[in-house]
Amino acid sequence: MPSLSDKLKSLGVKVGAQDLNPPRPEKHSASSMDAILGGAPRPTPFGETYAIEKRFPLSQAIGHARLALNAPRHVIARWSGHPAAADLEMQAFAFIDTETTGLSLGVGTYAYLVSIGRFDAHDFHLAQFFLRDPAEEPAFLAAVEAFLAPCQAIVTYNGKTFDLPLLRTRFTAHGLSFPLQNIIHIDLLHLARRLWRDRLPERSLSYLEAHILGIERSTQDVPGWMAPEIYFQYLQTGDPTVLSGILYHNAMDVLSLAALLDHMSALLADPLVEGSQHGVDLIAMGRLFEDLGDLETATRLYIHGLEHKDALEMRLPRSVYLQALHRLALIYKRQSNWEAAIQLWQEASRQRHLPAFIELAKCYEHVLKDAQTALQWTQAAMEFLATTSPSTGDAPPLGLYERRQWMGQLQRRMERLQQKLAGYTEVESDNNER
Repeated sequence: MPSLSDKLKSLGVKVGAQDLNPPRPEKHSASSMDAILGGAPRPTPFGETYAIEKRFPLSQAIGHARLALNAPRHVIARWSGHPAAADLEMQAFAFIDTETTGLSLGVGTYAYLVSIGRFDAHDFHLAQFFLRDPAEEPAFLAAVEAFLAPCQAIVTYNGKTFDLPLLRTRFTAHGLSFPLQNIIHIDLLHLARRLWRDRLPERSLSYLEAHILGIERSTQDVPGWMAPEIYFQYLQTGDPTVLSGILYHNAMDVLSLAALLDHMSALLADPLVEGSQHGVDLIAMGRLFEDLGDLETATRLYIHGLEHKDALEMRLPRSVYLQALHRLALIYKRQSNWEAAIQLWQEASRQRHLPAFIELAKCYEHVLKDAQTALQWTQAAMEFLATTSPSTGDAPPLGLYERRQWMGQLQRRMERLQQKLAGYTEVESDNNER
């Protein structure tokens, strides 16, 4: 049976770049490419490749941010699982983004543009390595490796899923060792999802540029999904002028990465000041600090988030509000602050949050030893479950199977409490008879 790749080829669809012809240099000489793209050939042990290099001052404005790493990075380093990153000088960081011939990670997909930014003593050095011809790939990869050599940490956006696996495939295809195998890697996409998934409709880098960093790209920019088509066009025509938009796009991605790392670092280093505009963001950071084991900071963020009135929303989304109530109450529960926990669970129960009913029943039964009140909360939960389609938080309303499970647990709790109360009644009756 023919594979999908075979079917696409039979329709004339190119898969990867392995079947493409090299560019037609007779139309544009090397000197004209240099004049159009502003780059130059770069020698390597494997021959020449091509690079476009630019330098930006550290005072360069990138939207609301500056092109420097000034904010403390201790929290973001802990979150990434690389605490050593907190103490690295900014010159140790490299910011990487690639443009490719497709979205597959197979050997038929090339990274034809690898842009890397790193800090020097006085500026930000951006190098864009361009694969003029697939035959030059060994030299292309060698130049990338040499530029990365001084760096101890890399920063990407979705690099763990795409950019680095693809680069690893390309190095392996030529029998070269992968230079980024054991380096510190901070992928900001995963942190962006944690911080802004409840407020922003999407977390693409370009969207964060506009709505978090305040960056406006020029009309020269082209969308990233056009990257394969642009390279195929270059290979077919040999015309480097078609590359200007994707070079700009890729350069902006790298500059934004540097600005975003510093912005996120500042946000997490002082969340109550830097993140005070949106209650949703405060609660998202509360979850992150709770997961990092910093319950004191998490508690403050949950409290401020619950009290916060967002300028645009005026109220928190229901799922975010209930989750914050529940998680804060569980922190109080771990600290045996039962009075504070009960207040939060009672508020959540008024908002039709089923776990709050359960927690109140458990608290009154096992901690406060008040079986009668525990039974009342249990019965209230059963009535609520029988007459509505409650949610347990962020999840959709419970299905029939889940409702039966919850009802079974509540039924067993009610029977146990009734037995306890019957025992108490018998003891009281015996005491009265005496």
